[in-house]
Amino acid sequence: MKTMNYDAAVIGAGAAGLAAALELDAQGLKVALIDREDHLGGILMQCIHNGFGLQEFKEELSGPEFAERFIVRLPGTHIDVRLNTTVLSFDKAPASLAPEADGQYLVTGVSEEGIIALIAKVIILSTGCREKNRGNIRIPGSRPAGVFTAGLAQRLVNIEGYIPGKEVVVIGSGDIGLIMARRMTWIGCKVKAVVEIMPYPAGLNRNIVQCLNDFDIPLYLSSQTTNIFGNDRVEGIEVTPMEGGMMLPEKTFRIDCDTVLLSVGLVPENELARAAGVELSGTTGGALVNSRFMTNLPGVFSCGNALQVHDLVDWVVEEARRTAACAAAWIKGDRPKAELNIKAGANVRYVNPVKLDISGTNKISLRSMVVKNDAVLEIRDGDKVIKSIKERHVQPSEMINIPLGPNDLEGKVSGAALEVRII
Repeated sequence: MKTMNYDAAVIGAGAAGLAAALELDAQGLKVALIDREDHLGGILMQCIHNGFGLQEFKEELSGPEFAERFIVRLPGTHIDVRLNTTVLSFDKAPASLAPEADGQYLVTGVSEEGIIALIAKVIILSTGCREKNRGNIRIPGSRPAGVFTAGLAQRLVNIEGYIPGKEVVVIGSGDIGLIMARRMTWIGCKVKAVVEIMPYPAGLNRNIVQCLNDFDIPLYLSSQTTNIFGNDRVEGIEVTPMEGGMMLPEKTFRIDCDTVLLSVGLVPENELARAAGVELSGTTGGALVNSRFMTNLPGVFSCGNALQVHDLVDWVVEEARRTAACAAAWIKGDRPKAELNIKAGANVRYVNPVKLDISGTNKISLRSMVVKNDAVLEIRDGDKVIKSIKERHVQPSEMINIPLGPNDLEGKVSGAALEVRII
């Protein structure tokens, strides 16, 4: 078994992994960038639509163009890119392996070379996210061909050159589903509807306008898919409207179609992290991290969609850079002097990270549980409001980022608990 030594191992070479690896290299560290695919860029490479890079590059790019801005920077760095390599596990390196490995991590994987082992001082988990499928939402009915996740359909169309079907219904109004409704229309398919169980869309407003409204694709809100019909191939779906959270069976209707695309949510990909003992959030499925994006395992960090599902890849890149800088500082012995706990309060689904550095600069990310105009975000210490921010509009599909610095946390003591709420 071949063993190699690095300062950092970055697992996953999508947007987060690329940004993290480049930041670690800029800090003078020896980095291994590992991905199971045969290409860099992750899911970006099948996202041929534009809308990427407005924050990061101040211009509108496609997914491959966005990824390329980072990939072209790799030559000339000391980053060891290892594609076609699947990480099987990571754990504390046994002292018997090598004297210098004490306290470091042993990353084991399989590649074209066979079984490999990497010794690293820190690990950054940038493994991205995966789509929920039919089993996650338990749609009744038979199991015919023609049911795809929206991301799989995107790959079939944009990478493989296949058309999944001719008459399409999209279940769920997540951004990938909305984008695929437009994409399927462009290639000559008939998109009959997008069906969403919630009373509001799950995707960004711009995608509702550009992908549905511009093509007159119906959007059924507060509507549950209650059956999928068909034996060998999908023949249609059954939709039951809802009111006040209750189904109205007398208003049930059918939409004939031969293809169903599921866009019912994304989950951080953390099976590797779970197996290693990383503590995960029951709300997001991502790791629970401190103010430096470090998990409960010392030296193991998490960022990007592996930590929380972002609405913009630009925020993924920014978060990955901050995480890499924190990992580099950790290697050099820098630790937060004192941390506060922070948790989600009223109308907030979650907050990340779950700890704040009292003497440092923090940026928390959160998602609203409500759709609300003229909302107020409050950071509270018990009954005292320590920061208040007005937002013109909040909704679950859009991430909210709030900076918190030493002035905001002045006088707070280590271990105290703050709460963020939306009113």
